[in-house]
Amino acid sequence: MIKKLILWVPLFFFSLLIWGQGEDAVTFEIQLSKPKLGLNERLRVDFTMNKDGDNFNPPDFNGFRVLMGPSQSISSSWINGVRSYSKTYSYTLAPTAKGKFTIAQATIVIGGKTYKSLPKKVEVTAAVDKPSDQMTADDVADENLHLVAEVSKTNPYLNEAISVVYKLYVSPNISVSNYQPLDNPTYNNFWSQDIKVSRLTAQNGTYQGKPYRYVVLKRVVLYPQKVGKLEIEPLSLDVTVDVPTSRRDFFGGRIYSQTNKTVSAGNRVINVKSLPAANQPANFTGAVGEFDFSVSTSKTDLNATESLQATVEVNGKGNLKLFKLPEPELPSSLEVYEPEFTEDVRTNLSGMQGKVSNSYTIVPSFRGKYPIPAISFSFFNPKTERYETLSSDEIIINVLEGPNSGGNLSNTAIAQPNKQQVVATGNQFNFIKLTPNLSKIGASHFFGSSNYYLWLLGPLLLIPLAIIIRKKRDAIAQDVVGNKVKRANKLARKYLSAARKELGNKDAFYIALERALHNYLKARLKIETTEFSKDKISELLSKKGIEQTTITEFIGLLQNCEAARYSPFSDVEMQRDYDKASEVISLMDKQL
Repeated sequence: MIKKLILWVPLFFFSLLIWGQGEDAVTFEIQLSKPKLGLNERLRVDFTMNKDGDNFNPPDFNGFRVLMGPSQSISSSWINGVRSYSKTYSYTLAPTAKGKFTIAQATIVIGGKTYKSLPKKVEVTAAVDKPSDQMTADDVADENLHLVAEVSKTNPYLNEAISVVYKLYVSPNISVSNYQPLDNPTYNNFWSQDIKVSRLTAQNGTYQGKPYRYVVLKRVVLYPQKVGKLEIEPLSLDVTVDVPTSRRDFFGGRIYSQTNKTVSAGNRVINVKSLPAANQPANFTGAVGEFDFSVSTSKTDLNATESLQATVEVNGKGNLKLFKLPEPELPSSLEVYEPEFTEDVRTNLSGMQGKVSNSYTIVPSFRGKYPIPAISFSFFNPKTERYETLSSDEIIINVLEGPNSGGNLSNTAIAQPNKQQVVATGNQFNFIKLTPNLSKIGASHFFGSSNYYLWLLGPLLLIPLAIIIRKKRDAIAQDVVGNKVKRANKLARKYLSAARKELGNKDAFYIALERALHNYLKARLKIETTEFSKDKISELLSKKGIEQTTITEFIGLLQNCEAARYSPFSDVEMQRDYDKASEVISLMDKQL
């Protein structure tokens, strides 16, 4: 009996020690409702502790927007003489972008000590369809709010225009008070042009056979640049919805409950057909649409050394910015300058309409008649599904007055003697001097020489010069605005030096230009902007105090860099984008 007592007493005290330590142990944990969710879903985050604490400090929740929270809940109970306590801080979050994010550590002070929760990783995917078994009676907004992308044509030809109209359908049972885009499509493998929506106007319509009101939020025209199945990424919005409840106010009016809902237009697949290979003209350069073609000159009769303008013009409806104009083949005796490209193109939901032209300046050197041969222009008409070729008429340039060329001398030119007048330039034919003023070689006299007086008077002359230089330097140092402009221009040249070297090489130039723009933002804002969308970059620049016009020009340059991957750009357009980039960087550096 004594032996058993000696054995059990130590075990009893050891169990009391373990129980006391377990009761005093502090736990502070984070719990997520799900580790992976879609862009249109919600995430619940709970921070739970087993003892009461103070100074709770939540994380920043990067990549999410707080919809609700923090809300507190406390649970306390006694079971068989043992007290259990739990306190929870809860947040409801909505993701703002796709990707992998980390819910950072939260901190709280319990018993004078600071405790930290462990970080948790969350993956946000594209918007997903919500399973029907999750629908509840409270999900009125889900059933009465829909974002639809209406595509004009799902099987176009390569470089044929299609339009995408994004409509937000709202049931009469609810109302929308605000919205903001979360995930804008990038339209990879498409040339894209946004059509501005000047004013949001509600219109009556139907959705799935039911009466709805809808608003056109976004319109875009796309020209596919690749054959095959191309995917249009979804547009996602965060919408503030007012949902009616069963409660009434004092005057009998219905009380509305406000909530936020993420809606997505869903992916759309476009099946792009290749242009027919049969009967494709040799001079076809990718024009798709319905066009007219003409070649004209400013005049046909002129004298040698005078100039005329020859214009090659295409007008109509189609991908006017995405093909190369044909070039005239002119006689070698005509001096022809680089063409001046002009475009007058407007874009609406049916595509591009207008005209593009190259204007050549031609200067004849000799008298005679010079033909401008007929030029052909070929394009593919998607309506008739066949190639069409248009040709211009031959134009004769009649040079009336001027010298004859070597192969076409007139009688008057032959009768003239072949003499050339000698024209004296400089003094090579002057008369030889008879009384030269010669001096002995090697003889030099310092005193009384020009060097003597230069060393004597030089220091005196340098004093006012030094004063002038000093005043100039002080004026430059006080010119704060001027110095800032110089630094900005120097910074622009630094970042754009690589792009400048690639002028004329479209792909390398726009890759270098895009890298220069992002490197500039990285250096000035200390962030990796290559990971951000254009909307995020616009938001960051706005917060930094950059003017809206400058931001618009900067984003436009980034869009041109993307469009250059799929579209032909001329040297004139590259030079224009380079000059615009230099100007925008200088403006932004002065405003930062």
